[in-house]
Amino acid sequence: MTRVRVLLVDDQPLLLLGFRLVLEAQADLEVVGEAGNGEQAVAMTRALRPDVVLMDVRMPVMDGIAATREIVASSDARVLVLTTFDLDEYVYAALRAGASGFLLKDVPPADLLSALRAVAGGDAVVAPRVTRRLIDAFTPLLPDPATGRTEGDERLQRLTDRERDVLVLVARGGSNAEVAAALCLSEATVKAHVGRLLAKLGLRDRVQIVVFAYEAGVVTRGEA
Repeated sequence: MTRVRVLLVDDQPLLLLGFRLVLEAQADLEVVGEAGNGEQAVAMTRALRPDVVLMDVRMPVMDGIAATREIVASSDARVLVLTTFDLDEYVYAALRAGASGFLLKDVPPADLLSALRAVAGGDAVVAPRVTRRLIDAFTPLLPDPATGRTEGDERLQRLTDRERDVLVLVARGGSNAEVAAALCLSEATVKAHVGRLLAKLGLRDRVQIVVFAYEAGVVTRGEA
């Protein structure tokens, strides 16, 4: 069995202990280290090469957003962000920095375990509709595409019409099944399109597709 290597990052020792106890009871999960701030997390990710970093956002020395950005840019580790509130102001910034999703700190143990496994397997753990609600809440913080931001527009030119259709529906919160039904495609075909979107746009996962679509102006706040 291939074990998922997890680095725990939080400035509260009791939370670290709790997470460790939950994870170490699983045969397929291994805690490879604990960090008390973002700076330590970056250094330990480099040294220990975890598969997933379970990352708090509010920490001294270096916060979880800055640490996530450095980890995503310099390693293959995926980051799962921990937050106290589901619409914490830091969550959107963390997703933009490259996090693969977020969890509340009081998440039930079973949900924590399934989320870690999902992220290690390459999936995002933010449900589509939760992602949409999150993005909508912070749309006012996004740059206005009309003000000259061209990076998104340039990357959009790489997409086929069908890929763009899929992009829009995913960004509006559609699951693969919902996108398939809307476009009269199979779920397998939609999954393949999503994979091509990730490759062409240089993105890591479904969460990043949603962030990209909003920043590029493909969809806007309040669209159904």
